[in-house]
Amino acid sequence: MAQAKYIKRTIEKKIKAYLKQFPAVILTGPRQSGKSTTLKKILAPKYKYITLENPSLRENIAADPKLFLGEQPDYIIFDEIQYFPEILVYLKMIIDKERNKRGRFVLTGSQQFALMKDVTETLAGRVGILHLLPLSFGEINEKNTPLNKFVNACLRGSFPEMVTHKKYDVRAWYDAYVQTYLERDIKSIYNVGNLRDFHRFMKLLAARCSQLLNMRDIAQDLGVAVNTVKKWLSLLETSYNLYLLPPYYRNIGKRIVKSPKIYFSDVGLLCHLLGIRRREDLINNPLVGFIFENYCIQETVKCFENKGIRPEIYYVRTKAGKEIDLIIETPEGFIPVEFKFTKSLTRRMTAPMEYYYDRIRELNLGKGFLVSLIDENIPLSKKITACGFNYYLEYLEKNLR
Repeated sequence: MAQAKYIKRTIEKKIKAYLKQFPAVILTGPRQSGKSTTLKKILAPKYKYITLENPSLRENIAADPKLFLGEQPDYIIFDEIQYFPEILVYLKMIIDKERNKRGRFVLTGSQQFALMKDVTETLAGRVGILHLLPLSFGEINEKNTPLNKFVNACLRGSFPEMVTHKKYDVRAWYDAYVQTYLERDIKSIYNVGNLRDFHRFMKLLAARCSQLLNMRDIAQDLGVAVNTVKKWLSLLETSYNLYLLPPYYRNIGKRIVKSPKIYFSDVGLLCHLLGIRRREDLINNPLVGFIFENYCIQETVKCFENKGIRPEIYYVRTKAGKEIDLIIETPEGFIPVEFKFTKSLTRRMTAPMEYYYDRIRELNLGKGFLVSLIDENIPLSKKITACGFNYYLEYLEKNLR
């Protein structure tokens, strides 16, 4: 089989910068997002690659960690560190002996919370943290319209393997991804009992993408306890397959809804769970507006993460239902953004943002965007511009800091 073409990742520049600043760097993200491939590409041959998924290797290290590490070169990539977090304390000892040596260890991991707790507690002040998500809108770099890019992202996903292997069977790949994820990560690491119920849970979340999270309703539909739903949500978040967008309610009071909204990190996985296989199934699906919003949110998050910036993003919704899909916090205030799956704009679409400009001035809203499928920018009011998805992402790339 011919080797797939490597797709240059935006985060490469930030990885190299962190290696000059920190003794260790950890790159986290979902399985198959390209962590190992990227590191091998940009760090070979200087760094030795060691995967901790191998049980016999873990046993060998555990028998005498100091001996094992003493036989290794100075620069090492430890892949999937969550399988053997005990090694972190020994890496700390090495780092502390030569504190001025930068970029000695590079770690990767596919589980967020437990892993990051171990890393931040053991290597506090010694490690730079970055997140690599599936390929972004700009990285895929197709000569295509935003609509077609959106459709391709939905039907083939944004994982590097699916983007670079056009002849791969999408359904088979995602079936394998979900099965491996369920059986290997969820069951073995987190000891989830009923995988069938967990799979149903994922499908139920997919049907509620870009909508308010209501754990009680989900628990009732599944016939499980609310605490079980809370645990399962945490599992999907820790493996970077789900993103919960928090509400913004500081300084606004009791008028605002305080539940997060549900987004998947990859609309390909989302559409697979929804059973969407063809373009017409997507375009005519009653959820297509929600799926487009999910796509826009996932690409927004990637813009932040690829720059090594923690996303300061929220949505805002009053209890009366007045909502802005996204507000991006900046030092100057908030950028409000609405997402519409349409090429036909109406003045009425600006009503939610206009409401907040006029009635809830505590937010300090700045220039706003209505992001849709149009090809050019159209001023809709003094503060709101309608634009295509391309322009919106270019604006973020230039202005995020």
